[in-house]
Amino acid sequence: MLNDTIAAISTPLGEGGIAVIRVSGEDSVTYVERIFRSKTKLSVADTHTVHYGFIIEPASAEKVEEVLVTLMKAPRSFTMEDVVEISCHGGIVSVKKVLDLLLVQGVRLAEPGEFTKRAFLNGRIDLTQAEAVIDLIRAKSDRAFKVALKQVEGNLSKQIKHLRYILVELMAHVEVNIDYPEHDVEEMTNAFIKTKCDTVMLDIDRLLVTAEQGKILREGIETAIVGKPNVGKSSLLNELAQENRAIVTDIPGTTRDVIEEFVNIGGIPLKLLDTAGIRETSDIVEQIGVERSKTALAEADLILLVLNSNDELQLDEIALMKQLADKQTIVILNKIDLERKLDVEQVLSYFAQERIVELSLVENKGIEDLEKAIAAIFFEGKLESSDLTYVSNVRHISLLKQAKRSLQDALDANEQYVPIDMIQIDIRAAWEQLGEIIGDSVGESLIDQIFTQFCLGK
Repeated sequence: MLNDTIAAISTPLGEGGIAVIRVSGEDSVTYVERIFRSKTKLSVADTHTVHYGFIIEPASAEKVEEVLVTLMKAPRSFTMEDVVEISCHGGIVSVKKVLDLLLVQGVRLAEPGEFTKRAFLNGRIDLTQAEAVIDLIRAKSDRAFKVALKQVEGNLSKQIKHLRYILVELMAHVEVNIDYPEHDVEEMTNAFIKTKCDTVMLDIDRLLVTAEQGKILREGIETAIVGKPNVGKSSLLNELAQENRAIVTDIPGTTRDVIEEFVNIGGIPLKLLDTAGIRETSDIVEQIGVERSKTALAEADLILLVLNSNDELQLDEIALMKQLADKQTIVILNKIDLERKLDVEQVLSYFAQERIVELSLVENKGIEDLEKAIAAIFFEGKLESSDLTYVSNVRHISLLKQAKRSLQDALDANEQYVPIDMIQIDIRAAWEQLGEIIGDSVGESLIDQIFTQFCLGK
C-alpha cells in the first residue's frame, strides 16, 4: 500500500551520537506533529527545514526525548512523498521509545527496502538506480563506492534507455513496412535491421566487457590463503587486514577453522579466507579444519599459496603446487628476511615468474608486489578508467546477454530473409529484456525480491 505512512530506524542499532527515524507518507507530518513540540508547527513550516524540539507522550505531555526534526515535503524527497526524519540520541532505549510512539499513532513499520521501493514505484529512480543503493551501502572499497554512485546517478540507465530508443526506432520502421508492404524495399529494410542490431549489440558488448571487473568490485574476490602450518598465513591475513584478526603463534596447527575478513588492496576488495594448515593430522578438530580448507580451496577465485623461504619444500607442498598449477594462484615466498633454503627453480617449474611474490612481513616488504600481481590477474595489470560505466549486477549481466542473443537471432533470421514480422518478435524480445534491467517490464514478484535485500530503514 502506497497511501499509508511508514516509519523505520534508518541508522544502525546500538549506542551512538545520533539515531535517525525516517517517516514517509501523505500523513507523515500529521502523525509526527502529534508527538512533537516545537516553536513552529510542521504543518505550516517550509520544506527542507530543521526544527528543534521535544518528543512528548501525547496523553501526559511528558517529555520523552530531545530531538531535531527535518521536514521534506513532496515531491522534493527521496520517496517523492512527505518525509520527516527525527534525529534523536543514539541509544536503543531512546530510539525505541520514539518509534513506539509513532506506531501507536497509526504509522506502520516499514518493510525492508520499502523507502527505496516507494522511490522506484513513484518514478524518482529506476530499478538499476534502486539496486545501486544496495551496492552503495555494501561497497567495500573506494572504487566500488564510485561505481555504485555512478549507477545511483543513472549512468547505466541512460545507456540502456538509449539502446531501447534505437530498438523502438527499428520496430517502428518494421511496423510501417508490415502495415504498408507495397512501399517496402526489402533490401533497404534488411540493411536497416542489420545496421541497428549491430549498433546495439556493439554497445552491449562494451558493457559486458566491464562485467567481470564490475562483479569483482561489487562482490570482492574470494581469496583463500593456503599452505602448510606455520608458514605465515595468519600473519599475512593480519597484515592485510591491519589488525590482529587471526591468532599467530610458533605452534603449528593454531588455526583450526576458516577465518573470513574483507580487505581492500589497491582498490580491489578481497574476501580473505585464512585456512587451517593443510597436512595429515590425528587431531579430530584440526582434521575438520583441514577439510574446510580444502573446500575453500575448491571454491576460491584466487589462491595465495604461502611457502616458507627459510625451509625446504616438503612433499605435501609439492603436491599442493601440482594441484594449484592450473588455478588462479599467486605463490608467496614468505620470510625472505631469513636465509633462503627453498629451491625457487622447483617453484618455477609449476608457476610463471610473475605469479611469484617475495615477502617479508617482519620488514614489511612485498605487499605492493602482491597488489600488482592480483591486479595483473583480474584487471590485466590495471583497473579500468573511473569514468567507465561498470555492469556489476548479476541480473543486469544476464539480461544483457539475453538481449544480445535475441538480437543475434534477429540478425540470423534477417540474413535468411525470414519475413520481417517474424524478425520483429526477436527485436521486441531484446527491447523487453533491456527494459527489465531498468524496471520498465518487470514482474511484481521480482520487484519484491529485490527490495527484500535492503536493510529495514532504507
